[in-house]
Amino acid sequence: MTLANLQEMTKGWFIGNFEPSLYKTNAVEVAVKRYAQGDREGRHYHKVATEFTVVLSGRIRMDKNEYGADDIVRVEPGEATDFECLEDTVTVVVKIPGAENDKYVC
Repeated sequence: MTLANLQEMTKGWFIGNFEPSLYKTNAVEVAVKRYAQGDREGRHYHKVATEFTVVLSGRIRMDKNEYGADDIVRVEPGEATDFECLEDTVTVVVKIPGAENDKYVC
């Protein structure tokens, strides 16, 4: 059994090719992300990875659409989106595969 703390992980990423990581792999990336209201990421896309965002709590806007608790958003390779927190939010993000350097700013 291994114990770690999410606060020790790189931006919440605990599985993937990160340091530290509980399971180092390029096959997948998994994170628990905590955001404050007003946090945002600019429009971007991935050429290789499919990204899944599960909203555990809070409310977000991605590509002009609003999502809340229990919504799961799937973003395909080549599909661009932005990200804005409309209230304090917790998400789980999964990227398959865990492709390094696969974030392209629009």
